[in-house]
Amino acid sequence: MSTGSGIRMRKSARTAAAAIVGAVLLALLPACSSGSGPNSMTLMMDVGYLPKHAPFFAAVEQGFFRQEGLDITIMPGSGSTNTVTSVESGRVDVGFADFGTTIIAQGRGAAVKQVNLLQARSAYAVVGLADSGIRDWKDLRGKTLATEGAGAMTAMWPLALNRLGLRAGDVNLVHASSGSKIPGLLAGQWDANLALYVSDEPAIDALGREAAVLKWSDLGIDLYGNGIVVSDEKLKNDPDQVRRFNRAMQKGFLWSCANPEKAAGDFQKEVQGYETDTIALAIRAQCSLNWSADTTADQFGVMDDAGVQELLDVAKEFLGLKADSRLTPADIYTNAYLAPLHRDETIQAP
Repeated sequence: MSTGSGIRMRKSARTAAAAIVGAVLLALLPACSSGSGPNSMTLMMDVGYLPKHAPFFAAVEQGFFRQEGLDITIMPGSGSTNTVTSVESGRVDVGFADFGTTIIAQGRGAAVKQVNLLQARSAYAVVGLADSGIRDWKDLRGKTLATEGAGAMTAMWPLALNRLGLRAGDVNLVHASSGSKIPGLLAGQWDANLALYVSDEPAIDALGREAAVLKWSDLGIDLYGNGIVVSDEKLKNDPDQVRRFNRAMQKGFLWSCANPEKAAGDFQKEVQGYETDTIALAIRAQCSLNWSADTTADQFGVMDDAGVQELLDVAKEFLGLKADSRLTPADIYTNAYLAPLHRDETIQAP
């Protein structure tokens, strides 16, 4: 559950909702624009700007990219599929995209690779309201959950049910658009959402409510999440720039994890409508995904064949990747452009 928010004096739900709408409208515009040239790069998010994206804005604002001689323009996304497509086509240099979605695109011929794993764990969750009566997985029986019809979580829901020992009819599933899931939840149209908790928990917090979060990772469904995607062409033509980008991105990300309130302030300079504590909540949730469940893991962003193969198998079983696909882990990712940071490193802003 959120430890955040409901007990503090906050904006009214109506005011916060209006602010969120304003932030979404602002997300239609580029942010942190810094010109063009050989050291300029464009970075596209997975979706429109949300508090979970604050570490990217902080990495720019705090000078980590400037330290590497790079000018970064951050752009909003409209789903990981479009982000991967934009990277492959050369419309943008780098993308922040879902690992499973990247694999599906690669299966269809996209010449891209994951080069820096910023989410070593899954953000998939069932997210409801703290006063809904849903406190544990056993509370889902007989409840109604909303999900986006074509989403990966919808496709993988049978796997979660199997881990719970439940059948499809034990939990009602209804389809809703991404924009209607939280309003429908607040209105009592359904009991909870299938959602990324790094996005939905802070959104609920922003409206003055407290969220109840059931993480899929607690069921053992703990797959790679989002990472940095780059085209094969860029890796071939400008490998040094990709290495510099990764160095700056890792430093900026881990600095944000250690300084969530300061990173929240950097985000607020570009995206209005969110309170500092809401953004900090999102940053902490995002940073909880930095490292795998293996406590010996000590290299931020590094992927391995076993983790990629697990997601590759899931993609074939649930996400529509052809069973006879010849994709291998070596086709999907590379660590060759990383100089990974470690758990105990202290990062200072330039």
